Amino acid sequence: MRKFIFSLAVAGWFIGTALYGLPAPSSLSEREKRAVAPRATPTPRPQTRAAVPEGNRPSTTVVIDAGHGGFDRGGIPGQRVPEKTMTLDVAQRLKAVLMAYGYRVVMTRDSDVFVPLGTRVAIANSYRDAIFVCIHFNATPRSSANGIETYFYTSQSLPLASAIHYYVAGGAPTPNRGVRRRGFYVLRKTTIPSVLVECGFLTNATEASYAQSAGYQQKLAEEIARGVRERSLVASTSATNRLAANNTTVPLQPFIDQTHYRDPDLVRSKHGKRSSKSSSKSISSKHGKSSDSDSEKKSSTRKKKSTPAKTED
Repeated sequence: MRKFIFSLAVAGWFIGTALYGLPAPSSLSEREKRAVAPRATPTPRPQTRAAVPEGNRPSTTVVIDAGHGGFDRGGIPGQRVPEKTMTLDVAQRLKAVLMAYGYRVVMTRDSDVFVPLGTRVAIANSYRDAIFVCIHFNATPRSSANGIETYFYTSQSLPLASAIHYYVAGGAPTPNRGVRRRGFYVLRKTTIPSVLVECGFLTNATEASYAQSAGYQQKLAEEIARGVRERSLVASTSATNRLAANNTTVPLQPFIDQTHYRDPDLVRSKHGKRSSKSSSKSISSKHGKSSDSDSEKKSSTRKKKSTPAKTED
């Protein structure tokens, strides 16, 4: 009995020490109260993305067409530098630049293959919100011919042609041959803004050396891309187009209307052969596109009447 009472006394002493040794709730610090207090579950908030300025959100698809390819070497007979290689080099660089800007890019060809003109046009027309940029290099029997040309056909394509030509011709160390309106197949058959850029003459020794330089190919790609980005800044009668964030505009380029020229793709006979008259008109320059004088064209055709015309516009 004594042992039981003694055990109760000892247990009571330990319990009392423990109870009186703990601080009263009122003596807890604010930090301790926050630590032991139950935490409310935070209400989830909807995630929102930072607004991107409209001008920095390119929604346009750019269809890049590297001229020629495969068995179609491009240029004229006897030309040392193959056009199909140069156009693909510039087109691939242009693709990289535009994608870095956020554009969606579609290539009509991304390797050395032949793509018919109708297929190129069909690819371009399959995209509603798109523009079509066709890359070419020029050629002519006259080795001194040089310079940059840009072609368009429809009025909706003129601002794009103006912007691209403004930057490409302005940044190239070669003459400015101007903007031209011409009914080439890939320009006439597309339903979206379309341009064809002649990036220089591969039959000119100086421009051919430029075209084979990686630095110059990159320069061409960057200037074309700049024209794509700033096509909306082309000056016009619209006040909204005339104003820009940096108070600059791209001048609307004057152009030479060459729509009366016969398209080489449309001058075939019923049997698929070109008449001697149509052949003589198309062999003096690359696809009949060079703006060399008529007298020069006539003299060159007398010497090369048997030379086949080029297969692509």
